[in-house]
Amino acid sequence: MVFLRELYASTRAEELARVPWLEQQKAAFLSQQFECQHRAYSQGYPGASLDLILEGERPVGRLYVHRGPDDFRVVDISLLPQARNRGIGTYFLLDVMDQARAANATVSIHVEQSNSAARLYERLGFRAIESQGIYTRMEWRPAERTTGT
Repeated sequence: MVFLRELYASTRAEELARVPWLEQQKAAFLSQQFECQHRAYSQGYPGASLDLILEGERPVGRLYVHRGPDDFRVVDISLLPQARNRGIGTYFLLDVMDQARAANATVSIHVEQSNSAARLYERLGFRAIESQGIYTRMEWRPAERTTGT
């Protein structure tokens, strides 16, 4: 869990750099937020897989995926800053997309509208489906996906 906490903190570092809190306050806030997120993911997506993303033997990220019968929801994909923009996230997303294609399922993800990762998802073929507050729900459909009759 130590790595997952550090990874979570790295995803909030830019945001918290602007907050005039003491380091102990930031650490307490991040710990609380990590616990809330972990609980929300566990309760909201029972049975979802949580996989560490490794580079060699070193963890550099995490991938939560809930595989439903019709949709594979990427609950979260996060990478340490030094692992970003190197194709690692793309590799794992393409793997989820291949699995979904084999299951004739869509892949969906929620992304903050200000998150630059949305451009990656668009390049991979995801399309914005709906806005939900600060988030956009994006979806990818396999070319051969058929609708039930």
